Amino acid sequence: MVTCHMSTSHILEIQNSGRGVSARSPTMAQPAVLERILNINVGILGHVDSGKTTLAKALSTMASTAAFDKHPQSKARGITLDLGFSAFFTDMPDQVKVAQLNHMENVVIDVDLFSDAAYDKLQITLVDCPGHASLVKTIIGGAQIIDLMLLVIDATKGVQTQTAECLVIGEITTEKMIVVLNKIDLYPENARNIKIKEMITGLRKTLSKTKFRDAPIVPISANIGAADIISNPLLTPKVENIDDLIRTLRETIRVPERTSSGNFLFAVDHCFAIQGQGTVMTGTVLNGGVAIGNIIEISNMAKKKVKSMQMFRKPVQKASQGDRVGICVTQFDSNTFERGLAFAPGTVSVLHAAIASATKVRFFKEACTSKSKLHVTVGHHTVMATVTFFSAQKPSPDQTNRVPGDFDLTIPYEYQLELSDTSQWALLEFETPVECPNNALVIGSKLDMDIHANVCRIAFHGTVQHPMTSKRYREEDLCKLRVFKWKKRVGAVDRLVDERTIIGKNLFKKDTNIENFLRMEITLSTGPIGRIESSFGKSGKFKAYFPSGVGDEVMNLYGTKKGANKELSGIGPVELVLKFKRFVYDKQKKMVQD
Repeated sequence: MVTCHMSTSHILEIQNSGRGVSARSPTMAQPAVLERILNINVGILGHVDSGKTTLAKALSTMASTAAFDKHPQSKARGITLDLGFSAFFTDMPDQVKVAQLNHMENVVIDVDLFSDAAYDKLQITLVDCPGHASLVKTIIGGAQIIDLMLLVIDATKGVQTQTAECLVIGEITTEKMIVVLNKIDLYPENARNIKIKEMITGLRKTLSKTKFRDAPIVPISANIGAADIISNPLLTPKVENIDDLIRTLRETIRVPERTSSGNFLFAVDHCFAIQGQGTVMTGTVLNGGVAIGNIIEISNMAKKKVKSMQMFRKPVQKASQGDRVGICVTQFDSNTFERGLAFAPGTVSVLHAAIASATKVRFFKEACTSKSKLHVTVGHHTVMATVTFFSAQKPSPDQTNRVPGDFDLTIPYEYQLELSDTSQWALLEFETPVECPNNALVIGSKLDMDIHANVCRIAFHGTVQHPMTSKRYREEDLCKLRVFKWKKRVGAVDRLVDERTIIGKNLFKKDTNIENFLRMEITLSTGPIGRIESSFGKSGKFKAYFPSGVGDEVMNLYGTKKGANKELSGIGPVELVLKFKRFVYDKQKKMVQD
């Protein structure tokens, strides 16, 4: 995933022939001067059939090439299969006006490309995400480009499985949320107010366990009499409380943090050809800015000059972080590219593996073990990856939910058997290489779990800390990774030589080369610490020396022949414990003791 802060100017999008612009349309090449428009990206998420697309239609005054289930399969199946984009204008809220003034007083902007004059209008772009469980990869991709989330809940069904997953995705990707309680017209009119109150009380209880505990809850109907409209398309849909939702949106919106500096990064969600003009990529600017004439790199496949740009059918000369825009280039086959990244040349790497921070999603209850395979999402890409967990030190209870600091290749890390509630790191070994910007968001999921089971499939999230770009990363990178496992061998005292020396047994096999263990620290189960001095005979026995003595207990047990046989009477022998670290990626398999 891509870590970014959304916001900024204008928002419109290209339409191709058959989708709103004729094949001969010259508009892509005719930039015009537009009003300054602050764009806020609002994601619409929720369980399938909760009314997300209907809500987007009810709110929108402008539609993109990908709005309102235009995909043929979406129409055939009656559900949203891909991201949809539409927009509407509203007056600039007072809190946004104040924030603009404060921002202009304190921030220096590159006025040649990104004028920071006060915005004239507020435009809300709606990102309509699918709700079906099998499309969670698309939902995660869409959620990464939003500033605020609308969580749509069917008032007749309450919180469902994908509602909960969307809530988890929202906690990872955004700071603001509004709950939309849809379909309240389906409540009996004489009990409607009571039903709404009961539902809001239940939702408050659910939200109390999340960072959205104070999120506004707005009851609405986005399509009153939907059943009648389906049977009679001539009827006009009616809505209820949509104005309340828009007012709540205006009150909740804040000016997103943004910057015009940094390398251009663009999340492409659709790509298509316009006859006679070129190939159009529509998406959201995640970082930096772009202008007509700039050279951009498309998914590490080709470098192209930006011919023209549009934002919802209107030509523009530039776009910056947070803008939704269509970028037209020439001599690029749209069939070779559907979804991914475009960026300033040379600024995005292709990774074969990476080390990322890993914070467990608290609603994930399944085991997630090291060396298992998970679906890992980086931006719009979701691929299978082998995951290995490790931590900087042995976890303790007070570390729960702490985010680890920056990854340091020079310090040792302890191998972890599985994902835990403590702060961890994860080595991700991708089955298919992925494009990855710096500090990209990573989400690990078990999407092969039963989609009908009432369980959370999203396991962990974090950010990429150490990318590995070489195909030979195992030879070139992993050998530097100091992840260790604790190894422990337990033997027993065979007999006492003197008050500082013993003969040990059962620690090594007959054919073990004891030379590799000489001078390693060994501990008696009674407490004294010594070191292995030499082998003893050819049966795997060894001699150990204890500088401070073996202690009275061992002397009493093994100091006489009678005492030496006490292990046979039920007291048991005194144990000898050898503990050491073995580094997982060390080809020489050295044993190390602190």
